[in-house]
Amino acid sequence: METLSSSTTFLAKRVFPVAWFGFLAVFLGIVLWSGVWTEQPVVVLQPLLMAVFGYFLFRKLLWDIADEVRDGGTCLLVRKGDVEERIDLGNVMNVDSSQFASPRRITLRLRVPGSLGQDVAFIPKHSFQFNPFARNAVAEELILRIDKLRNSH
Repeated sequence: METLSSSTTFLAKRVFPVAWFGFLAVFLGIVLWSGVWTEQPVVVLQPLLMAVFGYFLFRKLLWDIADEVRDGGTCLLVRKGDVEERIDLGNVMNVDSSQFASPRRITLRLRVPGSLGQDVAFIPKHSFQFNPFARNAVAEELILRIDKLRNSH
């Protein structure tokens, strides 16, 4: 079975947020330890606001993505944490590919929601391209396969 999700999913979903909040905690610790905050209290507010902004950004863009998506021919096998779900391609209503976001992501909208909900998102594997406007090959292939499946019935 071919894996459709990126090998960097773990880094984007787990390592980057830990590094982000860790850096902010170290920065805040240095500010508090050095006593700078007594003269300029606004320096305490900056990392706190960045932490709140980061939390909402990660919640919206990273923490809802699947850990792994594998191609099963007429279905996709999706794993998110301890939950694994088999999604028939016929149950996919829409394939949305975010072209200019980083990391790129594909969101599948399902006709009938499963255990992972109505929208299932993942970071697709990709190869380096010089054209930043090129469409994602994984998304295009899924769109064509779903369309072919719909037209065969």
